[in-house]
Amino acid sequence: MLNKDMTLCISLSARPSNNGTRFHNFLYEELGLNWIYKAFAPTDLAQAIAGVRGLGIRGCAISMPFKEDVIALVDRMDPSATAIDSVNTIVNDDGVLTAYNTDYSAIAQLIERNSLDPASTVLLRGSGGMAKATAAAFRDAGFRRVTIVARNEERGRALADLYGFSWVADAADATADVIVNITPIGMAGGADEHGLSFAEEQITAASVVFDVVALPAETPLVRAGRAAGKVVITGAEVATLQALEQFVLYTGIRPSAAQVQAAEEYMRAQ
Repeated sequence: MLNKDMTLCISLSARPSNNGTRFHNFLYEELGLNWIYKAFAPTDLAQAIAGVRGLGIRGCAISMPFKEDVIALVDRMDPSATAIDSVNTIVNDDGVLTAYNTDYSAIAQLIERNSLDPASTVLLRGSGGMAKATAAAFRDAGFRRVTIVARNEERGRALADLYGFSWVADAADATADVIVNITPIGMAGGADEHGLSFAEEQITAASVVFDVVALPAETPLVRAGRAAGKVVITGAEVATLQALEQFVLYTGIRPSAAQVQAAEEYMRAQ
């Protein structure tokens, strides 16, 4: 039952999903914690962060498009966020807000888990905060033949230059061993929710199809990758790994592998 002593954690996103809500609340109940998690779509980011501080909200997940804008509103930046100038997690310690980034570690784990070859060519479509985390993880895993695909030249070139990659505005005719979508294309509720972020020819030519979009779990790109028999990495996998690290930061408790698997299954059953 709801009560006055509950600890509150939230998420802030332009298009919130129930992924984090279901994952965190499942683990709170599983572990007997008097906590609750709620997703929000703020109309004013500064006021929302002021509410985190003023209301004593313990933790706050940050999603698109706020991962860079929120930097000016926190008190401290953990090295995980400073290294890529992008935030996906805020922890509130008695009114002091510290920013972290657990996206990077999630991407890095998935690169390793799927044994991706650093010699592979990569097309990475996107230039926002999540793209920074993804590009950094590929660079740190030894990938050098990476092309950033972004219509915004200023942002695209800046991201490419930051990690020693190349940039193109449009890669419609390009192919690569690994294709990665880090744009809202294919995201439920968006204008392009039925769109493909890469052409059929690019999917056919790739060995690995990676969509960072977490909702739905089976995006058009993921479905196309599976149909083509490719190694597929989903945004739902990213969401689970980064949410787990957020949970640990908020609570100080690391659930067992079995508990995490149960929470992930519950999250995906929505």
